[in-house]
Amino acid sequence: MEQDVERVIGELREGIVRQLNLLDVQAGDNDPDAPLFVEGLGLDSVDAIELVVLLESRYGLKLQDTRKAREIIRTVRSMAEFVVAEGKAPPA
Repeated sequence: MEQDVERVIGELREGIVRQLNLLDVQAGDNDPDAPLFVEGLGLDSVDAIELVVLLESRYGLKLQDTRKAREIIRTVRSMAEFVVAEGKAPPA
C-alpha cells in the first residue's frame, strides 16, 4: 500500500503543477506533507476547486462533502492516501 501511495504522490505532484498551471513550481518542489493552502504552495479556494476536478477527472472520485474534501486536499499525501484507500490507484 505504501508503494501505491508513493506512486500516486508522484502522479499528483505532476498533476497539480499542470492543473494549476504553476509555472514557477517543479513537480518535485512541493513537499507531499506540506499544507497546500496558506503555507506550502499557498493555494486558494479557486485552486481547491481545481484539485477536486483533478481527483475527479484523473481518478474518477467524487468529493461532494465539502468538509471531507477540505481534509482530503490538505496535502499531496492526504490526497494520495484517499486515492489508494478508495481503490483508485492505477496499476503499477
